[in-house]
Amino acid sequence: MKRKPGKRWPCSVMSRMPGDPEVASDLFRDRRVVAGLLSEIAAAAASSSPPVRLMEVCGTHTMTIHRHGLKDLLAQAGVEMISGPGCPVCITPDGFHEAAIRLVTERENLILATFGDMTRVPTRLGSLQAAVPAPGSAVKIVYSPEEALTLARLNPVKDVVFFGAGFETTIPAIVLTAGRAQAEGLKNIAVLTAFWTIPPPLRAIVSSGEIRISGFLYPGHVSAIIGLEPYAFVAREFGLPGAVAGFEPGDILLGVRSVVEQIRAKKPAVVNAYPRVVRPEGNPAAREVMNRFLEPYDALWRGLGRIPASGLRFKPAHAAVDAAVKYALRPAEDASDSPGCRCGEILRGVISPPQCRLFGRSCRPESPRGPCMVSFEGACYVHHKYRGSSPAQRRSRKSHG
Repeated sequence: MKRKPGKRWPCSVMSRMPGDPEVASDLFRDRRVVAGLLSEIAAAAASSSPPVRLMEVCGTHTMTIHRHGLKDLLAQAGVEMISGPGCPVCITPDGFHEAAIRLVTERENLILATFGDMTRVPTRLGSLQAAVPAPGSAVKIVYSPEEALTLARLNPVKDVVFFGAGFETTIPAIVLTAGRAQAEGLKNIAVLTAFWTIPPPLRAIVSSGEIRISGFLYPGHVSAIIGLEPYAFVAREFGLPGAVAGFEPGDILLGVRSVVEQIRAKKPAVVNAYPRVVRPEGNPAAREVMNRFLEPYDALWRGLGRIPASGLRFKPAHAAVDAAVKYALRPAEDASDSPGCRCGEILRGVISPPQCRLFGRSCRPESPRGPCMVSFEGACYVHHKYRGSSPAQRRSRKSHG
């Protein structure tokens, strides 16, 4: 399918083609596509006053934006991108990590399984990576909750606790694993949940009035689960436009173009700029799994405080696989950062990582002072990794190479 000169592909057409994922990836990285979208964004943003400021609330979006130099290109087109609370490792308060550290250092014959970046988060008690486990206990890095289930089967005389942090994207898989453990009659596995939902913090950020936002770029993976309706309040109550976007450069720009055009037309809505993956209704089966096992609660977020109905925890009927109940864990009610770290402000979009005095100095990926420098989805990690990645800087390096 070719585009006629002078014509543009509407979001709904372009983001559905082609069907082959590899071909789609090539299309959405095509320089001509990117240049055309940037030109259209610049034209739409030219009349905007005040200048357009969009918040992305997905760590993978943050990575794509910086990896491909889109932040600078969009700034030249009149759009400032700011990062929000899109990293589950980052927004999890230290109290959860400290509870996990105490569990594995104070209880014998316990295996604490979790994803690798969770082991490196620094707290007042150190990190899981540096923790000295009690006799017979250990910290194991796994790549899926299914591996934790395997550990429980292979170690029947030990307790296994899976420490899982995530948004609506990863929660269903973790919950299904817990359900399988119950179905198999395994008594030696439980889950320490740090489960968060995306829409509530958007309300908290906009309601605070702390920063000026023109609109949102909504996460593709989360939206594939929850659909579009959970974001509708942003447009309806606050008059702010938004678009769900995918993860290639062209996907990001399609989403940005949609939001900027909504601003120009003064018609805020929730637009699906990623229909080849996201359906308006999301994934009802995945949501049914979450609703069956979990209930919402007023959760504490790093940098954002307590947000109503923003966390998910096991219902009482599933207390047998709830590590917080099984081991009487009470994570500390503290969502503050370590001295000097400004991760909380970064998660709210108040500052960018280079504005923190620790960034790139005492806080680096190999020696993080806060979780935003730990996770590959963290804004500080992404900024640090892709510093000097603007198109102009890359061209300069090539010319001197």
